[in-house]
Amino acid sequence: MPENLAPSLVLSGAVLLAYLMGSIPFGLLIARTQGIDIREHGSKNIGATNVWRVLGKKWGLLTFACDAGKGILAVAAAHRLAAGVPAEQAALAGVLAALGCILGHSFPVWLGFKGGKGVATSLGVLLGLMPLASLAVLLLWAAVFGISRYVSLASIAAAIALPPVTAFLLKTGHLQGWVHFHFACVAAALVAWRHRENIRRLAAGTENRFGRKKE
Repeated sequence: MPENLAPSLVLSGAVLLAYLMGSIPFGLLIARTQGIDIREHGSKNIGATNVWRVLGKKWGLLTFACDAGKGILAVAAAHRLAAGVPAEQAALAGVLAALGCILGHSFPVWLGFKGGKGVATSLGVLLGLMPLASLAVLLLWAAVFGISRYVSLASIAAAIALPPVTAFLLKTGHLQGWVHFHFACVAAALVAWRHRENIRRLAAGTENRFGRKKE
């Protein structure tokens, strides 16, 4: 294989593998072990929040852990694949794999491209790519959720904060490679877009607070 083709093949392989890993619908699979098609209950979303609301804390946390875990593994696999290519290409492989995993979760080919909103998976890829950034946005998420009890608002706030947090880490030398900032902008936009219906309900005052039964 010509040497100059190796980075391109590594990038393509990393993205494809990450997409397939991201598209594993853990929420759907976990709910089915309890005899439920999660797409027919609650918000009909396959994500951890809906699983928690429908099946309870234990299954919601398991779904969250699995969705985050596939994000961590997707980035780790990309870095492993890119071990023999230049550093810039290796960093790009990690970033593209992270995006591929989020897209796989949000638009899984197995479910007609109708997946979750990507919050847990985004946290997972962040842990693999930028641990300090993931800690900062996780703390913000927890603070907003603790005050408001809105999962959606906390997720949107964390997404909006990701680009400036990433830029700060890059400027202060705690992170290398501005490709991470570009990833942060795309990932934040994707999470916000996936929450567009929640944004409308928040503006209208009809969004459901976590822990409160829908009327």
